[in-house]
Amino acid sequence: MNEFDMTGIHPVSSQPEAKSLLTSASNLVGNEIEAVNQLIRQEMNSDIALINTLGEYIIQAGGKRLRPLILLLSAKALAYEGEHHLTLAAVIEFIHTATLLHDDVVDASALRRGNPTANDIWGNEASVLVGDFLYSRSFEMMVRAGSMPVMDIMSVTTNVIAEGEVLQLLNAHVAETTEAAYLDTIYRKTARLFESAAQLGGVIANANAAQAEALASYGKHLGNAFQLIDDLLDYQSSSEEMGKNAGDDLAEGKPTLPLIEAMRCGTAEQKDLIKTAIENGEIEKLDVILEIVQQTGALNYTQDAAQSESQAAITAIAPLPESKYKDALIDLAHFSISRSF
Repeated sequence: MNEFDMTGIHPVSSQPEAKSLLTSASNLVGNEIEAVNQLIRQEMNSDIALINTLGEYIIQAGGKRLRPLILLLSAKALAYEGEHHLTLAAVIEFIHTATLLHDDVVDASALRRGNPTANDIWGNEASVLVGDFLYSRSFEMMVRAGSMPVMDIMSVTTNVIAEGEVLQLLNAHVAETTEAAYLDTIYRKTARLFESAAQLGGVIANANAAQAEALASYGKHLGNAFQLIDDLLDYQSSSEEMGKNAGDDLAEGKPTLPLIEAMRCGTAEQKDLIKTAIENGEIEKLDVILEIVQQTGALNYTQDAAQSESQAAITAIAPLPESKYKDALIDLAHFSISRSF
C-alpha cells in the first residue's frame, strides 16, 4: 500500500500513481463494470428522443464510476456470485447522475468533467426533467432486486441527499457557516450515497451485522474524504485537472472547509475579505484568496481532515475477510486523497 505525507497538502504518491490506484481497482471487476455500462445504456432507452440524446451525452461524458465500483467491490469482498450487484450498481450511478443534473441547474454550472453541462446545452428544464426520469427509472430497477432492505436504504438515501442539497442552498453565501454544519452537509449531499453503495454490496451478499456496519462506515468515511478533496481542489488545481472552472465554489458562495478554516486562522482583514467574497459570490479577488488559504494553512487543514477520513475508511473494513477486493477498497481510500481530478 502507498503511504502518504500528512504534513503537507501534497500526498507522497504522484498523480500517475493515484490514477493507477483507480485503474487497478476498476480492472479487478472490469467485466462487471462493462456490464454495468451496457445496462446503463439499456435502461436509459426511452421513446422520448430528448431523453435518449441527453442520456447518451451524459454517458459519453464519462466519469470515474466510483460509486458503482464501491458497490461491486463490496459485494465481491463478501464472495457474492449473483448478478443483482450489476443492477444496483447502475441504480447508484443513475441516482448520482440525477443529482449532478439537478446540481448543475441549481449552481448554474456550465462545465463538468471538462465538458459543457447538459443544462448549458439543452437548458435547465430538460436537465431537471431527465434527472427526474433517472430517479424514477432507478426505483423501477430496484424493484427487480426483490429486496426490501435495498428499497429501504435507497428510499432513505434519496431523501437524505435532497436534504443535503437544501442545506447547501441555505448555507450558500452564509460566511458564518460552521465546520460542523459544513460536515453535516457534505455527508448528506455526497457521503451518504457512497455509504449506501457499500451497504448495498453487503445486503445482497448477506453480510453479517459486523460486516454490514463495516461497509456502511467505510462508505461514509470514503465519501467524506472524497468531498473534502473536491473542495480543496477548487483552491489548488487547474480547471483542466478538475474538469470544472477554478473558483466555481467561491462564485456560488459556498463556504467550504478551506474558506471556513482560513477565516478562523486569518487576520481580521483576511477574514473580512473572504466573508465579503462568500456573501457576494465574488471571484475578482480569487488570487488573493488563494494566497490566504495557503498562508493560513487552510489547505493543509483540509488535506489532513481528508486523510483522517480516508484512514477511518480503511480501519472500518478490518472485519472483512482478506481478499484482493478488500485490498482494492483500501486502494480507493488512498485514491480519494491523492487525486487532482
